[in-house]
Amino acid sequence: MSRNPRIGHLLAAASAVAIFFSAQAEESAAHCFERVRAAGAVGTVAAEIVEVVVQPETAAGLMVSAQDGMAEVRYPMAFNNIAEGWNWNPLARPEVEDYYTWKYLPLQSIVEERGEYDGEDKIGEVEHRRVVWRYDYFLAFANLYDFYPRSTDDDSGFAALVPAARAGHVSLRAMARLVEPWTRESSTFWKATYRKPVDFSLKKRYLMAELLEIRFVDQENGAVLAVLRPQPQRQ
Repeated sequence: MSRNPRIGHLLAAASAVAIFFSAQAEESAAHCFERVRAAGAVGTVAAEIVEVVVQPETAAGLMVSAQDGMAEVRYPMAFNNIAEGWNWNPLARPEVEDYYTWKYLPLQSIVEERGEYDGEDKIGEVEHRRVVWRYDYFLAFANLYDFYPRSTDDDSGFAALVPAARAGHVSLRAMARLVEPWTRESSTFWKATYRKPVDFSLKKRYLMAELLEIRFVDQENGAVLAVLRPQPQRQ
């Protein structure tokens, strides 16, 4: 197995890891965001280390390839770009920079029903309309290529070796150090229309951070199967 360059690369990454302790391991992304935003408003945020759980629905799509009792588990990151105006880098040189500097890991989504009313978009047809808000929480970080070399491969992402028997039971956690401006958020609104009777507001909320670790965790017993840490010399 060591003759395979990719496998050797993953083993080398795993051999140099260390486990961090976090008092916030069970804190939800929504609670963490509100806590950090409130502290930032009064200037009391520190560059604390937080541990967050990657949204289970996205971790369920982990790519797996098995070999000799071990499996390579990969979380693709090729399209996890934050498409907000503050993150555009239009003068980026593609060989060394990305158009979108900050990347994301999805953490949590919360949907709230915010009321209802009757409205008329098409003359003579009254529709019953709902008001829905959705909050999407993300971990935002700009040091993706500390974890693996820059690549145009759509499958590029965080990868580690785990026992093949556990490969189908893996979730992801991230350790990160908060950085200024601590949080960012945006809001987009879609007005209800005929046959689409929902006033929909999308609130995107970002915890701004430097990524320290990616942990591949056994969903059933919480055991850490593999840990990735930055290796800046690869960039």
